[in-house]
Amino acid sequence: MTKPLSGRIALVTGASRGIGFAIAKALARQGAHIVATARTPGGLEELDDAIRAEGGTATLVPLEMKDTDGILRLSGALNERYGKLDILVLNAALGGSNSPLDHFEPKEWDNVFAVNVTAQWHVLRAMHALLLKSDAGRVIFMSSGSAVNARAYRGLYSATKGALEVIARTYAAETATTPIKSTIVTPGPTRTRMRAAVAPGEDPARFLGEDAQDLELGRREGDAAAAPRHLPALEVDHEVLGSDHAPAHRVGEVAV
Repeated sequence: MTKPLSGRIALVTGASRGIGFAIAKALARQGAHIVATARTPGGLEELDDAIRAEGGTATLVPLEMKDTDGILRLSGALNERYGKLDILVLNAALGGSNSPLDHFEPKEWDNVFAVNVTAQWHVLRAMHALLLKSDAGRVIFMSSGSAVNARAYRGLYSATKGALEVIARTYAAETATTPIKSTIVTPGPTRTRMRAAVAPGEDPARFLGEDAQDLELGRREGDAAAAPRHLPALEVDHEVLGSDHAPAHRVGEVAV
């Protein structure tokens, strides 16, 4: 039986661990060929093993998000090999430290913005022409509840996610007359290494379901709606993101 994403090419940044790892596996499970980027080759190799164990395929690309020349080279390579890009998942990010706004060092502030905002724009800019070559290009912007729920001492990370959401909405408006559709995904508190670093006092067991063995997408704390705790099957559906071309904003799930 043909899988929903058979023949689709999906680029996932920050795919060596955490949410990016889970998204890459889920997309591969649905038949997409995964182009996975991350700083750590070891994590990418683990992802490749996991994808191949389920019959999927992947191309591994060790890449530092601030390497703009590397991003352009990747775009060129994808164009030469596949001639298109169907799915772009902008997931790679830094958590930043917990600090009052007036205590952040400029070096850290600039670095987190460079990765969480500027690098996302560089990737989007480099991949735009390839997304246009797809009959159903999809861009998934991985955000956070902190983009709209400002909390003390998390101002740096929150500011970058707020900026990313503005980029997403602007891109959606600018591609309104094309097949490209965008989604802002807010996965909610999720058991990842980044989460553990910024919230070391949390009990990680609270993010695990009864049968959870692998990391998948979580649910925003306090949501009344029964959003899935795990990444559901992904489908290419021209209507799923809405017809008004504004980016859909989903909590606890990914739709493509």
